[in-house]
Amino acid sequence: MSPVKFSSGRAVLLLTRCALGGVFLYAAWTKLSQPWALFAMSINAYQLLPEWSVTLLARTLPWAELALGALLIAGWALRMAATIASILLAGFFAVMLRSFLAGNTGIDCGCFGVGEALSGQTLLRDAALGMLSFGLTLAAFRENKNRADAPAAQPAAFAAGEAGETAK
Repeated sequence: MSPVKFSSGRAVLLLTRCALGGVFLYAAWTKLSQPWALFAMSINAYQLLPEWSVTLLARTLPWAELALGALLIAGWALRMAATIASILLAGFFAVMLRSFLAGNTGIDCGCFGVGEALSGQTLLRDAALGMLSFGLTLAAFRENKNRADAPAAQPAAFAAGEAGETAK
């Protein structure tokens, strides 16, 4: 049996998913360490959702971010986790950009709990995280395609004598 090759591409994939997962874990932790009503006020400041959905989102989003961060770091269901992260970050960015362009720069961003005002800096950070997540999503699908192609090469390895090594 041949050892798994660890390329620089795999190292970048590992670092990217751990960094992005860490961001989601930190975002979840900051929200969960405060009363959910504070986060609900941040969500409500965007004036996009009815009150019942603001409450639901404030109570569930931090737990979803926690689960997503754990999935990304562990590398489980990476295609799904990276895709969901990209969709979430694109949604966050769109909502923030809409509010920023409407002049609502004094509202709380809500990204990492309470206390960070929506600004050009928060938009740049979220855009960078979104691009990182999109790149991770593409890499996860490419990695999965490479794995799907790999078994076709195994019969040749067995024919070359590696089968005898595993039978011993």
